[in-house]
Amino acid sequence: MRRLFLVFLILAGLVLVPFLLWGEALEAALDPAALAARLEAQGPLAAIVAIGLLWCDLLLPIPATAVMSALGFVYGVLWGALLGAIGSILAGLTGYALCRALGPAAARRILGEDGLEQGERLFARVGAWLVLLSRWLPVFPEVVACMAGLARMHFPTFLAALAAGSLPMAAAFAALGRFGIEQPGIALALSALAPPSIWLLARPLALRLARAGADDRPDAVVDPGRGP
Repeated sequence: MRRLFLVFLILAGLVLVPFLLWGEALEAALDPAALAARLEAQGPLAAIVAIGLLWCDLLLPIPATAVMSALGFVYGVLWGALLGAIGSILAGLTGYALCRALGPAAARRILGEDGLEQGERLFARVGAWLVLLSRWLPVFPEVVACMAGLARMHFPTFLAALAAGSLPMAAAFAALGRFGIEQPGIALALSALAPPSIWLLARPLALRLARAGADDRPDAVVDPGRGP
């Protein structure tokens, strides 16, 4: 577990370095009001630009919540939430796919034999909750997505948890950007209850998908958090 935790810290450090170097400048440049004006000036390309910014949050210190708020201002709550969620989901999928593509041998070299087994057990047991709740925290979304890929977390479960965490957050900030809610703390507290609620509803489907994926693998662990 020590090596697994060390890899987590290294990944978090890699995410934090760009923030320390350019985070303040990017936050100033991407102020929600100023960003909304810039997006409106892009015309039909605004949605692509915003999704691209959210996708770049995987490697750069992009203030994703500011982008989502600007999307709500420009496109309204419904379309702003959808576009914000697409960008956030794409970033998570990219981190997961890149690390999973390394393969078991590379993952074993990075994490060690014991670390890989511990990571697989961790993401098999609580991986969905880690992915879902991490979307509401700084730094953690990118790191958890990458760790899930290394641990080869069951992909349909990862995707379901990723969507369940990203959609409510995007909707909450799109609403804040659209309506300028006077008490954002209350709105965010209420919206933060949505991800675990959505996951509780989606978990039975994830279990069925995991069992279906294990049909051809008699030795596979039938669990919604671990992939084949």
